[in-house]
Amino acid sequence: MNNEVKVELIAPNEWQRLRTIRLQALTESGHAFGGTFEVESTEDEAAWRNKFVKNDFLIASVNGVDAAVLYIEVLDGDFGATCWIGGCWSDPRFRGKGLMRAMFTFIDQQEKGWRIQGLGVWTDNHSAIAAYEKLGFVKMGEDTESTRKPGMFYQRMIRKSQI
Repeated sequence: MNNEVKVELIAPNEWQRLRTIRLQALTESGHAFGGTFEVESTEDEAAWRNKFVKNDFLIASVNGVDAAVLYIEVLDGDFGATCWIGGCWSDPRFRGKGLMRAMFTFIDQQEKGWRIQGLGVWTDNHSAIAAYEKLGFVKMGEDTESTRKPGMFYQRMIRKSQI
């Protein structure tokens, strides 16, 4: 098996695909996200399709198996960010296979408003912070308390496209 990674920008009619991998992420790594399985698992088709109104979604697959996901919201953000990256997750069975690197290479190659990416990561999620740093993200600003999860703090990180 060659473990070929394929990155796709998915469309609203693929909402079930998004739902499946997002619920996997919330089941396996719920602590890493602002959203919860309890809430998102009850959302109907209209709610899932509505997520595509302001966000683009990327899914990376390995040999046809969806293995990683993230969303991109175009905005004018802090520290010059032109988009916000969120919901980053990869299936533990496929970690270390370059999925996130493949998705950020895909982002770099697009002619969209994705040139300077910002994201937030919990300050105690050291493995995610290290992974983002390997992709070129750098910490910016002070740690910020979450409005969704009071008492938890996140740090903002910024990355400029490599191309």
